[in-house]
Amino acid sequence: MTIRVWIKFFLTLLVIGAVTTVVTSFIVSTHAYAPFLDPFNAWELLGVILWYSGYGLVYSVIAQMGFFAYLTLHQFGKGFFGYFWKHAQVILILFTLFELVYLRYHQDAGPEGLWPYFIAPVLLSIFAYAIAKIKARETHPRAFLPALFFMIVVTTIEWIPTLRTGDPEWLVLMVVPLLACNTYQLLKLHRIVGFTNPEDASSNQKA
Repeated sequence: MTIRVWIKFFLTLLVIGAVTTVVTSFIVSTHAYAPFLDPFNAWELLGVILWYSGYGLVYSVIAQMGFFAYLTLHQFGKGFFGYFWKHAQVILILFTLFELVYLRYHQDAGPEGLWPYFIAPVLLSIFAYAIAKIKARETHPRAFLPALFFMIVVTTIEWIPTLRTGDPEWLVLMVVPLLACNTYQLLKLHRIVGFTNPEDASSNQKA
């Protein structure tokens, strides 16, 4: 990856982080905009948008740091654990999902019961599975598990600042841009480096 390509990659992710955070804020933080819509106050409204954009830029940088840290961890894991690295990834995925349910429930000690805490890990798992399937289809079937690991484990680690607060509004405000940025990074990297699915390449040669 050249410097020019990395700068474009970096700036694109900044835009994705800012835009997705602002759009999400319109949905989950309508109270922040309501005072400036009636009566309409363009400058105050712009200030709120810029404020949420700032958070989006921070979330984008966190996602990028997590992605490059993951690339290093993945290479280290393959070198250190060898064949058992895929088993370690499965264990870490299961532990992360367990933590999102059981440990968060005990941390909050809410009266509503355990079931509401399944919502986040279930939705995250469904989304991560879909993205991992796309990654595997576009590259190689072996890419499925690392992609699933990245989308679940790394996203959860990046999500920790708001997971600790337990505030539903900020949980959504942070996880949406994180997922958007991580999805872009995961599905864009192999295109940047020029990797193609071997099956697609052989099909093109036969054609």
